[in-house]
Amino acid sequence: MVQALGLEVSAVCYALPPVRGKLTHGAPLAPLVWFKSGGAAEWLFEPADADDLATFLYALDPAVPVMGLGLGSNLIVRDGGVPGVVVRLGKAFASVEQVDSTTLRCGGGASGILVSSRARDAGIGGVEFLRSIPGTVGGFVRMNGGAYGRETKDVLVECEVVLRNGERKTLQLAELGYTYRHSELPAGAIVVSATFCGQPGDPAAIQAEMDRIAAAREESQPLRSKTGGSTFKNPDRHKAWALIDAAGCRGLRRGDAQVSEKHCNFLLNLGNAASADIEALGEDVRTKVKAQSGVQLEWEIQRVGVSK
Repeated sequence: MVQALGLEVSAVCYALPPVRGKLTHGAPLAPLVWFKSGGAAEWLFEPADADDLATFLYALDPAVPVMGLGLGSNLIVRDGGVPGVVVRLGKAFASVEQVDSTTLRCGGGASGILVSSRARDAGIGGVEFLRSIPGTVGGFVRMNGGAYGRETKDVLVECEVVLRNGERKTLQLAELGYTYRHSELPAGAIVVSATFCGQPGDPAAIQAEMDRIAAAREESQPLRSKTGGSTFKNPDRHKAWALIDAAGCRGLRRGDAQVSEKHCNFLLNLGNAASADIEALGEDVRTKVKAQSGVQLEWEIQRVGVSK
């Protein structure tokens, strides 16, 4: 099904393969990302299942760029939009199944809260930290998402991906080349499922740890704001927020974009900030931190698309 919204896109039109899911032309992405800013996807594809995705990518012109979109919690979509195809995994990819006493197989569209809750119900400990990451399994796997002393690489067994050429492939943990907030997942690959392994645990104790993590996040992070999560990676031997604070950036503004006063490694959209303002504010922070401490902060938030 193809749905046209009448929005203009800059790229040249091309034929798209038939799908069983939903294809939307010129789909606004701002409602789908936490910052609530940015342009449209040239095409937004919500596949019916992994076979639908694989068949589509196999037949799609190899020159057309493809990008996966999860919950949009760690993303700046630039104001000119995203050329090519943005793939968003819906309910068909949100399953969480227990494989054995310590293992879960999770769809690429499943949220961290869902995974950790199902693990609790199954008496599987060790994945409580996923409760604190506002994203989906696909994003965790691609970015080695982590919090509270644990990372995806600590619990991942393997993942199934659909490569840009439509090939379905299972990748073992060792093949992903994990480092801090980075993997060697092939460009254009979409994670359709992942297998996580924890250890036996008491559901009450697991819930208590999840509650502790949730309370800690509520206390320290601006969760009820239009934000994108942690903006910059922690440099070696430093905390990004401390460097930003020392450089005098707490509360710094550019239009409606602001450095959070509650946690200054978070950027906020106070109202109607353009993505250009949010990204430029981030660059202002990097410049000031470099001048004050000599440390060059690296973006953790992904910035995609074209400027307006």
